[in-house]
Amino acid sequence: MILTDEAATEAYGHRIGSMIVAGDIVLLSGDLGAGKTCLARGILTGAGYTGDVPSPSFALVIPYDPPTVRLPVWHVDLYRLDRPQDAEQLALDEILSDGALIVEWPERLAERLWPEALALRLDPNRDGRILTAAVPPSWSARWSL
Repeated sequence: MILTDEAATEAYGHRIGSMIVAGDIVLLSGDLGAGKTCLARGILTGAGYTGDVPSPSFALVIPYDPPTVRLPVWHVDLYRLDRPQDAEQLALDEILSDGALIVEWPERLAERLWPEALALRLDPNRDGRILTAAVPPSWSARWSL
């Protein structure tokens, strides 16, 4: 799919965010500046958030909790992780019982990735961004995007 600009990227994310449920993990891959945080912003607005969505590059994890969103969502940026084992300290699985994860730079986890995650990759091209999706079975009934 081609996302022509930032507005299209956010709108696509909004559609995903309107469908997320507890236990969902959305992995966002792509080079620096590819639009991962823009897509995450759309996902969060689709989940009901109306405020600013900063990149969690320095905080690593920014939690969003009801009533500002319809379910708890943690926005995670793993770019600054030195080793995949360092992610264990973030206790990311804790949110999944009643909330969802949006993870930028999931490749930093190496083999520790979640196989049931919706994996989205953004790559720039002359028409905007190309979005490629790997859709797991848990998303197949919802995925019509």
